[in-house]
Amino acid sequence: MRDQILEELQSGDLFDLLIIGGGATGCGIALDAAARGLKTALVERYDFAEGTSSRSTKMAHGGVRYLEAAVKRLDRVQYDLVRDALRERGALLRNAPHLSNRLPLVTPLYSWWQIPYIFAGLKLYDLLSGRMNIGHSRLIGRQEALRRFPMLKAQGLKAGVIYYDGQFSDARLALCLALTARREGAMPANHVEATALLHDAGGRIAGAAVRDRLTDHRWDIRARSVVNAAGPFADTIRRLDDPAVRPILKVSSGIHIVLDKRFVPPETGLLIPRTDDGRVLFILPWQGHALIGTTDEPAEIADHPRPSAADIAYLLDYVRRYFAVDVSEKDIKSVWSGIRPLVFDPKAENTSRLARDHVILEEKSGLITIAGGKWTTYRLMSEQAVDRAVASAGLAPAKPCRTRDMPLWGADAYDPHGDAALAGAFGLEPDVAEHLNRTYGDRAPAVAVLARAGWGARLHPAHPFIEAEVIHAAREEQAVHAADVLVRRMTLALVDRAAARRAAARVLAIMAAELSWNDGRLAAEGALLEDRLSKAL
Repeated sequence: MRDQILEELQSGDLFDLLIIGGGATGCGIALDAAARGLKTALVERYDFAEGTSSRSTKMAHGGVRYLEAAVKRLDRVQYDLVRDALRERGALLRNAPHLSNRLPLVTPLYSWWQIPYIFAGLKLYDLLSGRMNIGHSRLIGRQEALRRFPMLKAQGLKAGVIYYDGQFSDARLALCLALTARREGAMPANHVEATALLHDAGGRIAGAAVRDRLTDHRWDIRARSVVNAAGPFADTIRRLDDPAVRPILKVSSGIHIVLDKRFVPPETGLLIPRTDDGRVLFILPWQGHALIGTTDEPAEIADHPRPSAADIAYLLDYVRRYFAVDVSEKDIKSVWSGIRPLVFDPKAENTSRLARDHVILEEKSGLITIAGGKWTTYRLMSEQAVDRAVASAGLAPAKPCRTRDMPLWGADAYDPHGDAALAGAFGLEPDVAEHLNRTYGDRAPAVAVLARAGWGARLHPAHPFIEAEVIHAAREEQAVHAADVLVRRMTLALVDRAAARRAAARVLAIMAAELSWNDGRLAAEGALLEDRLSKAL
């Protein structure tokens, strides 16, 4: 698939829109634009969602702390951010049901004064979601809180509030956006880097010079409009357009740790509404494990940031504070760090407060930059960015936005109870069938066919990932590195690094055979994978 896309990108055709950046926003823009009938290209210098977009808390949510800030400060920006995010949460759950689910969360309350305060805030949270509401918050007594979370510290516990938010698989969702965009006619290419921006004789943006990072082949992609969706690297792309441009980004890092499933019930998460330094923490069930995060520390921009020992200790400390269980670093199955872009508008009068919302800027050349925001609002951000590009470059005829009710790749005929049929038809073990159904949706039979053809062995005995997924990732999902497979196509490295390391040799062997790697390429791939597994995913 990737070879065909690269051939089309090198055809010399003029594109309506070129997107730089293949994270949540970039892939969302590619889908929106292609669905409107625009000739669309996308380049991502690494893999789809290799950066911030695969290192999130995996929550589709409005942001309870943003709502608190909105009420306390009478902040309309934060209020609108929460309202829009809650409505987009509903769209995400509806359009990608195979990759998302509703999740109940408990907020434990250890002070009587917290009960009316937290409960009122979460009821307002429900109200703002409007017709997209996915559940009603309610107070629960001490005993029910302990029943739902038996590991909670009972001493001093007064009550709890249960509310509902969304959860999803971020790396898979970004890939599904790219695949859906391809279905609509877009040409999304991973591991292709924009090295320079092109301008016409009048200084108007006209495309980009790009390089295939696998072969070092270079060519130009010409486009009537260019959208910079490079996330934390948005200012880097803006400087290719104008070296003197004022920056719009500050960044912070957020880490997550993954523990064994015994640290969280399988169907209920925990919200810690306020830490000592004013943060919100989540302890969530995710892919059969406990996901804990996140931190929020000033950071330097890096391609693959490493989690700090201090941040890891911080998260473990809060697990100990709230849970009556012993936990230490030896219990950590995986850990990762993401760079969070915080945006301010350089034209605004007050740039002291960094916005959690997104901004869309247009440079003198016509380069459009979209930065900031959050995973939950990727669809709305994409719609607004394409609207801006259409208006700015006169991209006509462009159809109206179609993505609000568009099922994503794998969702058209998805059956949430289809695992039993899948297991029966292809002789799969129940947990493998469930995993394939929830990961690939209505595309799961294509993977099951490969499994039945001899690729049904597990990559690790404790996990449901199978060899057929490696073949499918290479043939149908543009995976070109073993790390693309283990970290983002099947996320084994995100939940259990030791298991991923054990599976590495088999994944490398399958990829080498499928993609015809020579010995030198195989050795280089092994070194790259080990670097990711030992340092930074």
